[in-house]
Amino acid sequence: MRTFDLSPLMRSSVGFDHLNRLLDSALNTEQAAPYPPYNIEKLSDDDYRVTMAVAGFAPDELTVTVQEGTLLIAGKAADDDKERRFLHRGIAKRAFERRFELADTIQVGNAKFENGLLLVELKRVIPDHKKPRQIEIRTDENSVKQIEADAA
Repeated sequence: MRTFDLSPLMRSSVGFDHLNRLLDSALNTEQAAPYPPYNIEKLSDDDYRVTMAVAGFAPDELTVTVQEGTLLIAGKAADDDKERRFLHRGIAKRAFERRFELADTIQVGNAKFENGLLLVELKRVIPDHKKPRQIEIRTDENSVKQIEADAA
């Protein structure tokens, strides 16, 4: 397997220690196919949506939790298939846990279940102190008062 040394990139950045871990997990191709499948959509400049295909799950078998900058979506099916006999079982209803790392400015909104899809709304909210602001440039002329000379 090919490995990448990302330490040169980290020399000029501060506060991005978790970036190395995120890139390593993204580049790791030996993992199994992601279950359940999901989409991440950008609806506008500040609005996003995570759509997860959760066929076979009921809304009460799913949980959506936000904790310390991580969105956790989990599903655990109720064990009601004991009296059923399947000749073919193609709909996977196994337990899952999917984590999404969120930026500090992302807030999780509503979660909705429709047509076998779980929709989780996300919104980027930038606090006023982090928004760009214009700084006035002062010159010496602005800060020094002139004394008028008396004409005699």
